[in-house]
Amino acid sequence: MLKKLDKTNFEKEIQSGLKVVEFYAPWCGYCKKQEEVLQEMDKVYIGQVNTDEDAQIAIKYKVNAFPTFIIFKDGKETERFSGFKNKFDLMNIVMKNLN
Repeated sequence: MLKKLDKTNFEKEIQSGLKVVEFYAPWCGYCKKQEEVLQEMDKVYIGQVNTDEDAQIAIKYKVNAFPTFIIFKDGKETERFSGFKNKFDLMNIVMKNLN
C-alpha cells in the first residue's frame, strides 16, 4: 500500500508499527523504476516522501541519495538503504525488521 507522506502527516504515520518510507525525487530515473516495483507490493505499507516538495523531511533524516529507504519501527529508525531494489530484496529487508 503506497501512501503519500508530507509535512502534515509524516510524524503521525511513522509513530506506530513497522513502516517502510521511500524518499524519492520525481526527476530520478531509478526512482521511476522503483515505483513500478513498489506498486506490486500492495500488502506492505510504503510511505513515499517527494523530496522536491518536502525537502525539510529529507534534510531532517539526512537523505542525500535517491531512492533512499528508511524503515521505522514505532517511530524509531531501524534500517536505511539507498538505490534501486527489486521486490525480493525489499521483502527480505522488511521481513528481517519484523522481528
